[in-house]
Amino acid sequence: MGLFSTLRGATRRCSGHFLTRHFSQGALRGERPGGEELSRLLLDDLVPTQRLELLFGLSPCLLALQAARRRVSRLLLQAGKAGLQGERADLLWAAEARGIPVLRPRRQKLDALCSYQVHQGVCLEVSPLQPRPWTEDGEVNPDDDPLQLWLVLESLQDPRNLGAVLRSAHFLGVDKVITSRRNSCPLTPVVSKASAGAMEVMDVFSTDDLSVFLQAKAQQGWLVAGTVGCPRLEVSQSSKVPITSCLDFRWDRPTILVLGNEGSGLSQEVQASCQLLLTILPGRQLPVGLESLNVSVAAGILLHSICSQKKGFPAGREMAPSPRPPRT
Repeated sequence: MGLFSTLRGATRRCSGHFLTRHFSQGALRGERPGGEELSRLLLDDLVPTQRLELLFGLSPCLLALQAARRRVSRLLLQAGKAGLQGERADLLWAAEARGIPVLRPRRQKLDALCSYQVHQGVCLEVSPLQPRPWTEDGEVNPDDDPLQLWLVLESLQDPRNLGAVLRSAHFLGVDKVITSRRNSCPLTPVVSKASAGAMEVMDVFSTDDLSVFLQAKAQQGWLVAGTVGCPRLEVSQSSKVPITSCLDFRWDRPTILVLGNEGSGLSQEVQASCQLLLTILPGRQLPVGLESLNVSVAAGILLHSICSQKKGFPAGREMAPSPRPPRT
């Protein structure tokens, strides 16, 4: 009730000129989409309620509207003199088609709402996204597709790292992403922005016990491949799990790639559940402290080295056009 009463209050003060139902008629008359600027809109009128969050950035907001997985309260488009074109106009039409209220605050107010993140003049007030609890229901049998690739993330905590990993996973064709429920970064607006909106269209799952999950997958015929930084000779000789360069890895059966925490990597329990450890060999002798890569960079290299082995990658894939909302 608080959200809608706030919206009604803002609408009364602004005479209702900023709701989307007025925009198409104005656009047909050649007017700038979005109507007048909300020069008198108070900052308090824009603050989302506790049960909602503010998604920001052009691609995350557009993909969130297209995916329709979140409840959307309202769209905030930065007011300005220039007309709305391209993807910003698409956002406006998509919001209008769904009856979503649209407000036009000035940049300073959007900056404050987003804690001065890069919002590109676009914000959506939306319900949060949560990882889906992992269940065996509807799971694909590994025999049905011998070249499935799942990505498991253990305790990734930096939202920008998580977003970058999700973006690479979506781009390169990873089939599923599973995270550990404990000590993992939630699916926040910062994650969505860092993923360029990939988080809005991907299914991200979570499980309480990664070790049990990985052991069960191994028994079903999956190859569970963990990841480590460039190992020293003594570490390689003492490891109970074989370590190999990602360039020497051959993808010939369903595989689960496991990435660890930014600081400590894979836990001992999870590493013991792996059948193989992949590493990225450096191109030079490295000083102490630089033996590993940022986890999101490593994820991109490892996933590409695996996915590029798939027949027809990337040639032969048809480029599907991005869906655009109908304009009336």
